[in-house]
Amino acid sequence: MKIDQLPNGARFQWKGRNYTKVGPMTAAAESGGVDFIPKHATLQPIPGEAPPAAPAEDTAPPLNAAKVRTAFEAYHRTALRLADDAGRLTLESARVRFLSEIG
Repeated sequence: MKIDQLPNGARFQWKGRNYTKVGPMTAAAESGGVDFIPKHATLQPIPGEAPPAAPAEDTAPPLNAAKVRTAFEAYHRTALRLADDAGRLTLESARVRFLSEIG
């Protein structure tokens, strides 16, 4: 397993020492101190302990298409007021492309 696959608080062994993950790439050693754990380092479960649980997947709710479109149109109206004539043409072209991409 790799450091970026573990949630904060997970315990593991690396180079014969026991650690607890405390940051994205840092871990606190049982013997004291905090060490940088390289992304390429292969980590092992602590003997006699269950391997750390995999981090929960992000379960963000899906975007509401109507809200996204409404927010985009409000943004677009503001941008048009701030742009010069050439900018307005570019913005309108970008709007058409954006709306065609999102369906």
